[in-house]
Amino acid sequence: MSTLVPIPKLGQSEETVKIEKWRVKEGDKIKKGDILFEVETDKAVLEVESQFEGTLLKIVVPEGIEVPVMSTAAVLGEPGEAIPEIKVEAAKAEKAEKKSSAAAAPVQKPATPKAAAPTVSAGAAPSSAPPAPVPSVPAFRPKPSPRARKFAQDYLIDIGDVPGSGGGIGRVTEDDVRRYLESSGYHGRKITPSAFNLAKKEGLTIFQIEGTGEGGRISLSDVKDAAREKPRELSTMRKVIARRLSDSKKSIPHFYVTTAIDVTGMLDLRKKLKGEGENLSVNDFIIKAVALALREFPMMNADCDGVTAKYKSKINIGVAVSLENGLVVPVIRNADRKALDEIHAEVAELAEAARAGKLSPDRMKGGTFTISNMGMLDVENFAAIINPGESAILAVSSAIPTPVARDGKIVIRDMMKVTVSADHRVVDGSDAAKFANALKKRLEDPESLL
Repeated sequence: MSTLVPIPKLGQSEETVKIEKWRVKEGDKIKKGDILFEVETDKAVLEVESQFEGTLLKIVVPEGIEVPVMSTAAVLGEPGEAIPEIKVEAAKAEKAEKKSSAAAAPVQKPATPKAAAPTVSAGAAPSSAPPAPVPSVPAFRPKPSPRARKFAQDYLIDIGDVPGSGGGIGRVTEDDVRRYLESSGYHGRKITPSAFNLAKKEGLTIFQIEGTGEGGRISLSDVKDAAREKPRELSTMRKVIARRLSDSKKSIPHFYVTTAIDVTGMLDLRKKLKGEGENLSVNDFIIKAVALALREFPMMNADCDGVTAKYKSKINIGVAVSLENGLVVPVIRNADRKALDEIHAEVAELAEAARAGKLSPDRMKGGTFTISNMGMLDVENFAAIINPGESAILAVSSAIPTPVARDGKIVIRDMMKVTVSADHRVVDGSDAAKFANALKKRLEDPESLL
């Protein structure tokens, strides 16, 4: 009897998932523990192991399609066994049919009585008057007629832009396409043959390309520019980042407090410890200092929904880790109770797992405060967006040698600016300022963190 292999739910927040890569192929013998495929969740790319044994009879979900979690990914069984019919339902609503019909006529096509595609420059000269307005296209309508679709293939147009009149239901006919070509000013545009062919290959319409040649003529370089500007779908991770941080900025009234911290002593201590065999990072000191400061200021370790505020009993520090296509925030749990060397080991392990795409969703849950450190990127100052479910975030900039006044003299010190972004619904300005200064005090006395 065949076995249906589901795509597992890998975290509490995941509702959809996408198979990035199949690691096996149909006909392979599968054992328990074999890696079947890699999936992209909203936080990471993870490997999925088989919990079953058998021959891989059929791959149901191909690579690159976003589907609901627990969808059947594959069928295992015995060779020759009947394979059940399984329908793949994409998680995203299908887009209305507006696929560009940009197939080109041959460049050397002889002239015919009908309007020629703009691969030749014999079309009418561009008119100085603006083209007549084109009627709007309804959001939902029947498919174009086969004749209309075939006719439109000779032109760089999107048949989805053509208003339909056929059958009393708005179906696009061949005559509708002809009227669209006339009313849109299509015949007044010029394009070189090589540019036409590339535009067809890239799925561009002639109205998406700005011609820079004489009389607005479209050249090959114009098409290349337009191709570079084509919209590209965001990855699952970037979509989630976009949604969550947009919601944060819309719903959380952010305000910002910046202070400059003299980290000269901390850098000297770090260098001294490294010489003794203890390798700590600047971020380790910051995590520890933040965790201790949060004990003093519980409103910075809270969550507010606009009606109630929940003060967290645990101090779990999220550490933003940059990846090639976004970022993830693994969590150091109970950071206030851990020694610097423990924090260092855990951060290194989490960062390595994140960059290898092996960070489990559980390691990214439960954060109560986040640190975004761009100190290694040579930035003087920046502000971060609060993660939903938290009341503040700390942005850490680079340590920069700076002239400062000390005891009436100008000296060079390593100064690092940090900015607290806080939720004004639960945090007052004075609270954020006191928190920033408590953090400053600890980092300027690094021995107290050992």
